[in-house]
Amino acid sequence: MAAIKVHGSPLSTATIRVLAAIYEKELDHEFVLVDMRVGEHKKEHFLSLNPFGQVPTFEDGDLNLFESRAITTYIAHEYADKGTQLIYKDSKKMAITSVWMEVEAQQYDQAASKLVWELAAKPVLLGMSSDTAIVEENEAKLAKVLDVYENRLAQSKYLGGDCFTLTDLHHLPTIHYLMGTQAKKLFDSRPHVNAWLADITARPAWLKVLALQKKQ
Repeated sequence: MAAIKVHGSPLSTATIRVLAAIYEKELDHEFVLVDMRVGEHKKEHFLSLNPFGQVPTFEDGDLNLFESRAITTYIAHEYADKGTQLIYKDSKKMAITSVWMEVEAQQYDQAASKLVWELAAKPVLLGMSSDTAIVEENEAKLAKVLDVYENRLAQSKYLGGDCFTLTDLHHLPTIHYLMGTQAKKLFDSRPHVNAWLADITARPAWLKVLALQKKQ
């Protein structure tokens, strides 16, 4: 039995963010499928792991965590000697990386997640129509963030520095869904952003996540 368990759905952006970190670190783990279609994430057993009833939750022995970015940060620190180095030991380099991790969470994801919902989840999974006004508003917001990224990536191979880190990894789930929508043009039209995207989406660990997603 693996000490690490991830409870979640392979369709969930937050779940696959955690799985990407686990695969980068090449950690033995057990993936426990949570069937959200029948509301399993709102049942008492699951709520004992995450009181907000959201996926994923993460167990490592007697440690229980929720919130995907907190989980990936724990994985990067606790298993620093394994697999890909997702953080920097140098405090100044790590501080810069942390800034861009905050940018992903507070600037990029605010718009990107709304676009994933409107352009991918609603029409594909739920058979609902997208709200054009919300799409236009958040495409404009995402474009401004990607303009900042384009400048940053003209000076640095990755957002957090010269190496692939948690900063880049955290973007992968939303990018994955947006590439199948009209929002793809926002990435394609910015050459440095486009090159960065091609690099991070081709990583072996990420391809393993996508393979798992296809199996479910």
